[in-house]
Amino acid sequence: MEQKKFDFNSFIGLILLGGIIFWWMSTQKPEIEATEETNTTQIIDSTKTRDNFSTPVVNETTFENDSVKQIALKNKLGAFAQSAIVGTDGFSVLENELVKLTIDNKGGQIKEALIKNYKTYDSLPLYMIKDNNASFNINFGTTDNRILNTKDLFFQPTITKNGDKQIVSMKLRVSDTQFLEYRYEMMPKEYMVNFSIRSQGLSTIINSSNPIHLDWSLTGFRHEKSLKTENTMYTYYYYKAEGEVDYINAGKSEVLNDLDWVAYKQHFFTSNLLSDTPFNNATITSTDLVLNEDIDTVFTKKFELKTPLELSNGELNYDMKWFYGPNDYNLLKTYKGTDLADSSDLGWGIFGFLNRTIFYPVFNFLKGFLGNYGLIIILMTIVVRLIMSPLVYKSYLSSAKMKVIRPELTALNEKYPGKENAMKRQQETMAIQRKAGVSMMSGCIPALLQMPVFFALFKFFPTNISLRQESFLWANDLSSYDTIFKLPFTIPFYGDHVSLFPILASVAIFFYMKMNQSQQANMQAPTQEGMPDMSKMMKYMIYFSPIMMLFFFNNYASSLSLYYFVSNLLTIAIMLVIKNFVIDEDKIHAQIEENKKRPEKKKSKFRQKIDDAMKQAQDQQAKKPKRK
Repeated sequence: MEQKKFDFNSFIGLILLGGIIFWWMSTQKPEIEATEETNTTQIIDSTKTRDNFSTPVVNETTFENDSVKQIALKNKLGAFAQSAIVGTDGFSVLENELVKLTIDNKGGQIKEALIKNYKTYDSLPLYMIKDNNASFNINFGTTDNRILNTKDLFFQPTITKNGDKQIVSMKLRVSDTQFLEYRYEMMPKEYMVNFSIRSQGLSTIINSSNPIHLDWSLTGFRHEKSLKTENTMYTYYYYKAEGEVDYINAGKSEVLNDLDWVAYKQHFFTSNLLSDTPFNNATITSTDLVLNEDIDTVFTKKFELKTPLELSNGELNYDMKWFYGPNDYNLLKTYKGTDLADSSDLGWGIFGFLNRTIFYPVFNFLKGFLGNYGLIIILMTIVVRLIMSPLVYKSYLSSAKMKVIRPELTALNEKYPGKENAMKRQQETMAIQRKAGVSMMSGCIPALLQMPVFFALFKFFPTNISLRQESFLWANDLSSYDTIFKLPFTIPFYGDHVSLFPILASVAIFFYMKMNQSQQANMQAPTQEGMPDMSKMMKYMIYFSPIMMLFFFNNYASSLSLYYFVSNLLTIAIMLVIKNFVIDEDKIHAQIEENKKRPEKKKSKFRQKIDDAMKQAQDQQAKKPKRK
């Protein structure tokens, strides 16, 4: 076989051919259009400036403007094309001791709202706005038949300071004398930020025949440990329209007139927009984002406001306010004339009245000299129980009176047996009670008077932000449930954890109802024929109520369970004192016998009507033929 030899001439040829190919490829670079120019953009980052209001740091980056792109922008945006051409990405910051707002050049809107001095349940910074969860936009038409959205356009920021007031002016420019301005003004130690929308020289550009719409939407972040409690119990869309404060639930939408403000209220924090010029024909919408409460999520509800804006002499002119902060009743009531405090969810009617006029003043007073909120709750419970003790005494006194006349009522049942004597039996029973000075209602009324207090405090403790993330004994957060044991599974209606305060409250309720059983038995007249035996129902309630309490409050605020635990212990103690040291049954019996000797008072018209009706019913029953 012939051996191949190295061909030197072929090798030289390959080198020359490779050099020619390399030279050809290096000379075929893409051509740069001769029309492109260089320009400079400024990215304003106020966080890098001294006090956020000195000359901003400028990072210069060069880029080559595409004339084709400029033509396309002019075709798309018309008079506002210049804002997109010279506009730049960047942001400005308004910041004081309480809140930090980051305002984006694009759209001129708030891109971050950080509430200082508060943390989320997992110890993270508490943001109301972040990662594009909110959008603020004005949609308008132009005289050259274009529909534009401010959220897509670039505003030019100007940061100034006027005394203690910090000002960020964001201008969407057509020219130096024609622009749309968003103006933000912040004062020290203040959550409320002044906000205005004004246009200048745009009357010939904005088409007044097309509706101008303001759209503000926000997807609420989860901030609290119990997603179910935060989302279903305390997150609502509040608003003030036609002088009244109201709210809508998730899944609802309403059209409102004379709308002064809206509040995207979450459990303890709220995002509010207030307007000096009320909105008309405004649509508000709330959407629940938690489809399954067993699935962990970072969001709760989505809130939306869509409202038309009116032109004044062809220009926009609205004075508004932003509020990003805690939903604190003590704070919100300082904003006089706004009624923002009504969004604190203290309850309606008498329940809210009790919270505003009694429980908050008492709580604030105790908070003034006590730093432990668990002790404040205990002291507040003692105050409430002492105030309510006369009602407990009144109820016990009625029970003792009924116990004294009970033998007479039993004898009455034996004297008038059968259904045919039911009316007669009832008349005689009422006569005995009237002569003895005993009323069935005297035992019911004290219990009914205590119900408003129960429901008022049911709202007070879970919504009081002062208790948020405050610890007491084994509870790390009095505004949420305490956990002594984490279950490896979930019990329906109970949860995946064991809370101790609800267990203690349930035990206290059991013993209270056990003691109260004999009192209630005395209050009841002897069971009549054909009537249900209420004593059996009471026996069931003794066991049912504590179990219901245990399941319901296991996911509720530990402060509320602490209150009910201490309250029932105090009630048991008060009942024992009244029973053993205050009530004297011999004196009560003597008083009843004395009352019987007195001539019966003349019947009132109401009492006479009742007696006449009962007699008429008795006569009609007697006339009916007896069935075999």
